[in-house]
Amino acid sequence: MKDALPAGISTGSAGVPPASSQHKTWYSRGYLPHCDVPGLIQAITFRLHDALPAEILARIRAGEHDDKDSQKRIARALDQGFGRCSLRDPVCGRLVENALLHFDGAKYRLLEWCVMPNHVHVLVETFARHPLDRIVHAWKSYTAKAINRHLRCQGKFWQQDYHDRFIRNDAHLLLARNYIRDNPVAAGLCELPQYWPWSSACRAASADVPSAGRINHAGGTPALQQEKS
Repeated sequence: MKDALPAGISTGSAGVPPASSQHKTWYSRGYLPHCDVPGLIQAITFRLHDALPAEILARIRAGEHDDKDSQKRIARALDQGFGRCSLRDPVCGRLVENALLHFDGAKYRLLEWCVMPNHVHVLVETFARHPLDRIVHAWKSYTAKAINRHLRCQGKFWQQDYHDRFIRNDAHLLLARNYIRDNPVAAGLCELPQYWPWSSACRAASADVPSAGRINHAGGTPALQQEKS
């Protein structure tokens, strides 16, 4: 079921005419619905091709993926460490983190991220003229090629598509932030969020953290400013 967009948000929002914008609002490539509107904060998850067991993949393809119980089931399965968990390799983890950071501030605003052993969580605000699907495709395409080179592998690296959920208000933003930061701890990978090396929590604990990484409210996002007005 598609969620309603925040008040005042529609195709062509943020001053971008619909005719020249490539953002698609609601759309689907098959079984996962996506919402792409400039100015939204999005919680995104994408995973390695072998990160989920066949049973759960079948449920996702059958449409059992967007209710709370299904999302919890998927999250638990991901945190159990199925598959090769290639992102546990420090080189691979750093390649993904660097890809996320590369266009931060130019094509999107990166708020939180966590590169887990077999999946990636990102909290990002999208900018006009930079559709979300192209951003995620760029991350996945570059890192798949670079990591396959490093591992001397060929073939599929990432699972097709990604999951996104737009942030509705500050309370939802806080929940998303905490979930991403705490995921390595919840999965038993470390004792504190800042101990996980390929994450915004770790970067925020260092002295050279960029200002965007310290933002703890949604005030700069047009979609959420509409909610507050």
